[in-house]
Amino acid sequence: MADGEHVIDTQMAPVQREPQSGPVPDSKAVTTLADAPTPGIMSAEALATSVRRSADATPYGFCDLLALDDFERHARRHLPRMVFQYVAGAVETAASLRANRAAYTRWSFLPRRMVDTSSRSAATTLFGKSYSVPFGIAPLGGAAFVAYRGDLRLAEAARQVNMPMILSASSLISLEDVFAQNPDAWFQAYLPGDQCRIDRLVDRVAAAGFGTLVVTADTPVLGNREHNTRSGFSMPIRVTPKVAWQSATHPRWLLGTVAQTFWRHGPPHFENMEADRGPPMLSRALRNTTARDKLSWTNLEAIRRRWKGTLLVKGLTAPADVAVARDSGADGVILSNHGGRQLDYDVSPLDVLPEAVAQKGGMAAIVDSGIRRGTDVLKALALGADFVFLGRPFLFAAAIGGTPGVLHAARILKEEVERDMALVGVTRLSQLAPDLLRPVPHPV
Repeated sequence: MADGEHVIDTQMAPVQREPQSGPVPDSKAVTTLADAPTPGIMSAEALATSVRRSADATPYGFCDLLALDDFERHARRHLPRMVFQYVAGAVETAASLRANRAAYTRWSFLPRRMVDTSSRSAATTLFGKSYSVPFGIAPLGGAAFVAYRGDLRLAEAARQVNMPMILSASSLISLEDVFAQNPDAWFQAYLPGDQCRIDRLVDRVAAAGFGTLVVTADTPVLGNREHNTRSGFSMPIRVTPKVAWQSATHPRWLLGTVAQTFWRHGPPHFENMEADRGPPMLSRALRNTTARDKLSWTNLEAIRRRWKGTLLVKGLTAPADVAVARDSGADGVILSNHGGRQLDYDVSPLDVLPEAVAQKGGMAAIVDSGIRRGTDVLKALALGADFVFLGRPFLFAAAIGGTPGVLHAARILKEEVERDMALVGVTRLSQLAPDLLRPVPHPV
C-alpha cells in the first residue's frame, strides 16, 4: 500500500437486479454501492466501499496552505520570533523588501483569448538541463536551524520536483552530504578577496561533484539587520532570557529542530564557508567573513580559469555589472538584491531586468527577490528572464512540513504557473514576451 493511501475493499457477491425502465445510469458516475434487496435496507453482501486518496490530493495537514504567503503565516506561529524574523526580516527600513513586491504590481497582462492551451507545459531548459518548472530554490543560510536538516529537506524536494536548488555557503550541513542527497544541486559561495582561500574552496566544491558554482557579489559586508538585534537573534547564538523564553514557548521547534539536531548530529557547524569545516554555530569563534570587501572581478576571472563547470554571479542589479560578468566568463547572472537583506533602497531586480537582458549576451539572466505567485513568474519570464528563484517560502515550508511541505509549496506554484499560462494564452514559456504585458499607470 502506498504511503498516505487508505484502501478498504470488500468483495461483493453478485446480486440479481430487476429489469429497470427509463434511462440507465452512467456506471462511472455512481459509487460502488449495490442496490439493497429491501428498500431502505442495505445487506452486507450489497455493500462495497472503496476509499482511496488521490495522489494529487492535498495532505490533510496542508489544507489551509493555498498560496505561498500562507506558509509564512503558519511559520510565524511555529517559529520563535527571533528565528522567524531572521528569515522574514530585511535591513533597516525594509524598503528594498517592499520594493521587490511592489515591482510586480506595476505590470498587468494583455492576454490572448480563444487559444488552445490544452497542451501547455511549465517545463523549461536551463544550461542544457530540462526542468519541470521555471523556478528553483534560492540559497538559504542557516536553513537547518530553521527546519530540521533543512538543507537536506530542500535538496530532496528539489530532486523529486526536478527543479534546481542552490546550497548556501552559510549552511549547517556539509556540501558533500547535500550533494549525496541531490547530485543536481548547485553551490553558492561567499568569497573573500584572497585567491588562495578561493581556490581551496573551489577545489573542494569540484571534488564533491557539483557542476554549478554561484559566486555572490552583494555581500562585501553584512547588511544592517536591526530586526535581528530587536528580536534577540545573534551569531553566535547567545542564550539570553529573551531567547530562552521564545524557545520554551515554541516546543515543536525547540524539540523537533534544535534538540533533535543536537541529539542525533551534535552541535551544528558552519560547514561550507571555507575549504575546511567552520566553527560551531554556538561558538564565539564566528564564521570567517573577513576580506569579502576585497572580492573583485579579477577574482571571478581566476575562478573562471579554474572552475570547469557552470559559473554564475549572484546579487547584481546594475546592468553595467551584467556586462562585466559576461566579459569575465560567467555563464549566467542572478539579478538579486538579496531579498532586501543587504542594502536598503537597493533597486528591485524586476525593474532593471529589461536593461540587464540587453547586456547579457549569451548568458542566462535569472531573477530572484519578491516572487510569490505564478503571475510573478510569468511577468519575469515575459520581461526576459530565463528562470527565477525563490527563497523564504520554501524555507518556511520546510520548517512547518519538512520535505512534504516543500513539495506542497512547489506544487502550488507550479499549478499557478500552468493555470496562468492558460489564462494568458500561451502553451510554452518561450511564448511569453513583453507584448503580453502593459505597465500599470497607477499601481495600487
